[in-house]
Amino acid sequence: MTWGNQNTEAEGHAQMDMALDKGVNFFDTAELYPVPATAETSGRTSEIIGSWFKKTGNRDKIVLASKIAGPGDYTAHIRTTGFRGSSIKEAVELELKRLQTDYTDLYQLHWPERSTNMFGVRDYSHDPNDSWIDNFNEILHNLDEVIKEGKIRYVGLSNEKAWGMMRYLEESKHNDLPRMITVQNAYSLLNRVFEGDSAEISMREGMGLLAYSPMAFGVLSGKYILGKAADNARLKLFPRFSRYSGQQSTEATKKYLKIAEDNDMTLAQMALAFVTQQPFVTGNIIGATTLDQLEENIDSIDITLSDDILDQINSVHAEIPNPAP
Repeated sequence: MTWGNQNTEAEGHAQMDMALDKGVNFFDTAELYPVPATAETSGRTSEIIGSWFKKTGNRDKIVLASKIAGPGDYTAHIRTTGFRGSSIKEAVELELKRLQTDYTDLYQLHWPERSTNMFGVRDYSHDPNDSWIDNFNEILHNLDEVIKEGKIRYVGLSNEKAWGMMRYLEESKHNDLPRMITVQNAYSLLNRVFEGDSAEISMREGMGLLAYSPMAFGVLSGKYILGKAADNARLKLFPRFSRYSGQQSTEATKKYLKIAEDNDMTLAQMALAFVTQQPFVTGNIIGATTLDQLEENIDSIDITLSDDILDQINSVHAEIPNPAP
């Protein structure tokens, strides 16, 4: 989601070349990327992936995922109809043009239409004035039509809560509709909210977690607390992205950094290895702005954290639980 804003097309292509060479076969994008989302940049990330497919012919080597944007002021420049009516079909067709492909392997709903606790909101507070009307069945029917057209193969969720996950599973089970096979939510050392109830759904229902922000916007590289962040680092360019920068998050990060250093790892490697090691995780979605960062992130796949290190991590988590929900 940095390509087309922080990264050029050439840099995006170089990252995909390296990733594929190192065994990565899953790319995730969205119609609103890059972030921050603007009308001027909307869709550029997917266009960069599409031009790489055209140049390299590597489409068949990649499991490709994208998302339709949920409703809200943040995405009003894309559409205002959410997932209703013909919105899904329109979104899919426009995205396929940008990606220069005939199909998407996984198509996800970027966030729920209803009012719920997401994007840094810790607890659910019911809004009696929420105008949302239950449309889980309608959405699955619309997705089913696009699947039957061959334009998407599987469907998934993103930024969804346990109730929404189960409602979609219920609709698909009782109405012979497409089954949501993944959920893409934030998950990291600083945000383990998924473990509260959604992890059980992942394990018992086979809806794997695609963990995003495993590095917490780069906070879990340690570069900010060590004063090593470059001028073009994400949080220096976009200080309003403060989800992982609170006082408790900073204190927890310092403790995690010490554990990593005491065990001869970088914090980035430990943070990513922790996510990858969870049994409910299907994919660990890393992101980088440089090839050096990308290489370090990918190489974390070779690290297995010992029970002793996990105990130390869990001790910090018990002391400062989920400082960045």
